[in-house]
Amino acid sequence: MVMDRRNEQLEHLSEIRSLMERSSRFISLSGLSGIAAGIFALLGAAAVYVYFGIMPFNGNNHLYIGDVVAAKNVWGIDYISFFFLDAAIVLTLALASGIFFTTRKAKKKGQKIWDNVSKKLLINLMIPLVAGGVFCIGLLDYGLFGLVAPATLIFYGLALVNGGKYTLSDIHYLGLCEIGLGLIAMFNVGYGLEFWAIGFGILHIVYGTIMYFKYEK
Repeated sequence: MVMDRRNEQLEHLSEIRSLMERSSRFISLSGLSGIAAGIFALLGAAAVYVYFGIMPFNGNNHLYIGDVVAAKNVWGIDYISFFFLDAAIVLTLALASGIFFTTRKAKKKGQKIWDNVSKKLLINLMIPLVAGGVFCIGLLDYGLFGLVAPATLIFYGLALVNGGKYTLSDIHYLGLCEIGLGLIAMFNVGYGLEFWAIGFGILHIVYGTIMYFKYEK
């Protein structure tokens, strides 16, 4: 009898904890969206390598630096237009896959996608992302191409850390990894694309895989 009561109490506590987590955190994020985003990021990075006709981790690579970049005009498109087009395609595909997989997961679990928690999450994500976007435009305007990739990693990491309190704790740790990678990239100018591919590509795939087997299997 005593054991039965204890089991019942533990079940009630577990239910209460689950309800509190649902009311204070956005837990519908799907690991598959992270995997998809990582794959699209790697494909986007590969397109840049093809555009410049180079290989990753080549000691002679100096992407985003000075006249080497400014002189590039391949496939009838200048490097700035190419970068923005490539980034726009990667971002669009990543967002679309994120919405698709997250919505599918939420429907399976009977959870809401848009509520006060998801609004707070979005706002806290957007503040560092918007600030980072403006900052990167400033870097481009001053010709500091080599700092753009590190800056995107750092501000993206800050966004994840800032929004992590409204979703799964794994997002917080992913953000810290992105920030650390960005700081390392700051002191390895010329390898920005490699670090960018690791941060937005490989880390996302690893994170997404962990999330999938941890929460969805």
